[in-house]
Amino acid sequence: MKALVYTGPNTLVYRDEPEPVAAPGEVLVRVEAVGICGSDMHAYHGHDARRPPPLILGHEAAGHIVTGHRAGERVTINPLMADPACPYAIEGRWHLSPTRQILSMPPRPGAFAELIRVPERNAVAIPDSLPIEHAALAEPIAVSWHAVRLGMRLLHQPLAACRVVVLGGGAIGLTAAIVARLFGAQAIRVGETNAMRRETLRRTEGLDAFLPGSSGQPPDNSIDLAIDAVGAAQTRAAACAMVRPGGVIIHVGLLPGQDGLDVRKITLQEVTVSGSYCYTPQDFEQTVQALGDRRLGDLRWFEQRALPEGAQAFAAIDAGATPSSKIILRPPQS
Repeated sequence: MKALVYTGPNTLVYRDEPEPVAAPGEVLVRVEAVGICGSDMHAYHGHDARRPPPLILGHEAAGHIVTGHRAGERVTINPLMADPACPYAIEGRWHLSPTRQILSMPPRPGAFAELIRVPERNAVAIPDSLPIEHAALAEPIAVSWHAVRLGMRLLHQPLAACRVVVLGGGAIGLTAAIVARLFGAQAIRVGETNAMRRETLRRTEGLDAFLPGSSGQPPDNSIDLAIDAVGAAQTRAAACAMVRPGGVIIHVGLLPGQDGLDVRKITLQEVTVSGSYCYTPQDFEQTVQALGDRRLGDLRWFEQRALPEGAQAFAAIDAGATPSSKIILRPPQS
């Protein structure tokens, strides 16, 4: 099969790779659409020891099953796997299990390929009416779904009464704003440094986008719920400054470090700070249902490119040369 392979820092090669073989309890899925994630970019830069080259990256995938009794079924992939007997899995928090594996991390090759193998339970059926490229968005939207749900649980008032800020206008930040709106938030602002992305936020979703650090940024101590979808020192500092006493910060960005957290303010003003990682199986299934029901908007904030052009797509993201919040790669279909 053909696959886009990460071979070293800033290097991707489209080449022949051995076809995967499904183990008992697994199915093979022919990939029809797969998104480029921020974690893929992190690995591409050589900054993720968990993803050593050579490796097939990619975990935001959808396609159709080609083996077993479900052959032909259209599915989106939950790329997070764990031992179902693990106590964390039993309580529904598979994403925290020490047994967890994720597509695109050894020993699981990723989905920038024509075929992938996954446990059958991780192949989630989608309705025929759902475009396959929309189904590939289930994974990143599930991350946002989980983050917003955590924030709602920690707030002391209904989300509809809250002022919400999201830092970062990539796929996670954008969809966090969309999910917050779905869950009832009315006052939502999104901070994004890339001017093209700010325009995408405004044009495609009607969101109030601002330039971080500008006069348009929310005032200090004015925000009930801050979702940091970047996780950099600057965004951590901004979230701490903007959040009100008794407010909530959800940290979902995965950049390294802890600089920027104002621990004194967090302590004196009883600010709640929570990490948010991946999603539960329930979050994922609810996201797929929302996609199928068309409750997440027109989804016009991504673009599509052919998988053989994947290296150029990574370079475009790196250069900030695309207005899209997500690039979906489409493997050639035989």
